[in-house]
Amino acid sequence: MHRPHHLLSPLRHLRPLRRKISLPSWLPVDGFILGLVGTVALAALLPVSGRAATVTDGATTVAVAFLFFLYGARLSTREALDGVRHWRLHLTVLTCTFVLFPALGLAARGLVPYVLTQPLYTGLLFLCLVPSTVQSSIAFTSLARGNVAAAICAGSFSSLIGIVVTPVLAALLLGSGGGGFSADSMVEIALQLLAPFLAGQLLRRWIGGFISRHRAVLRLVDRGSVLLVVYAAFSEGMVRGIWHQITPARLAVLLAVEAVLLALMLTLTTYGSRKLGFRREDRITITFAGSKKSLAAGLPMASVLFGAQASLAVLPLMLFHQMQLMVCAVLARRFADRAPEPASGPAPEAVREEIAQPSAVSR
Repeated sequence: MHRPHHLLSPLRHLRPLRRKISLPSWLPVDGFILGLVGTVALAALLPVSGRAATVTDGATTVAVAFLFFLYGARLSTREALDGVRHWRLHLTVLTCTFVLFPALGLAARGLVPYVLTQPLYTGLLFLCLVPSTVQSSIAFTSLARGNVAAAICAGSFSSLIGIVVTPVLAALLLGSGGGGFSADSMVEIALQLLAPFLAGQLLRRWIGGFISRHRAVLRLVDRGSVLLVVYAAFSEGMVRGIWHQITPARLAVLLAVEAVLLALMLTLTTYGSRKLGFRREDRITITFAGSKKSLAAGLPMASVLFGAQASLAVLPLMLFHQMQLMVCAVLARRFADRAPEPASGPAPEAVREEIAQPSAVSR
């Protein structure tokens, strides 16, 4: 029997989203994570060196620039400006991302050298400095019946600001020990990350339609760019013998530390937003956008900032990324089960398109 259009659920257009992030019981990770694991294994078995490494580094530089160009071309300036009215929510998310997270990262300094080695702590602190996600925040906020539009704006603001703030914080908090930060490093960040992003924004008027029509193909391109960055970083780590510094016990301890970090941030965002008087939908947005970190934004930044030490620097971020996806998937379902009623009104068309066609850039 055909149901009248007005009786259909207002979230009917988000059904593809449910299928996208539902995790099979026999597979606790998604395809992109499996690709990352496979890339790390390939780098361990067949690391590049010599002239091949030079070619790979050049390809990585181009891939990173193209990655941020696509990011700039995808980000709707109009939607970002429309979300400015939620300034309290965005300020709260930015505070969680660039103040609370770094503060917890600095507090973890006391774990060195008895719990964490200095290189692993450097990676943990860098993890605390990268911006929040866009796509994952939108996905989980939608499942939990939160404020989807605010999640888009919050993630977009965080990513945009992070292009500048993350390198600055890294220079201030990590210093020369984090990878030789200097004025040249900042210029390289501007040329490799910020300039392509701004170029994408400027050209969005003309290429936005093309990107929307070929979203599936471009999704493969930007995921491939991320995998190339991972391969180059871990190959260099293998050639330099960096992995001899890590034992299974150290990895287990790192996972435990990151689990505590994630639990603290989820607690702070959940109860802190309630104390600040946000309504339920906005609290959900703050919880997911304020407690998550972007793998795709952090990997290219690490390759520029850390150079030969990038493989160890991104390891904590890669582990945290998978952990946050699994934990937040469970939390989103619990929020949805406790929702008093479905969210009012369908999501905007741009939101539905972006959710239905996720990309690695915004993960």
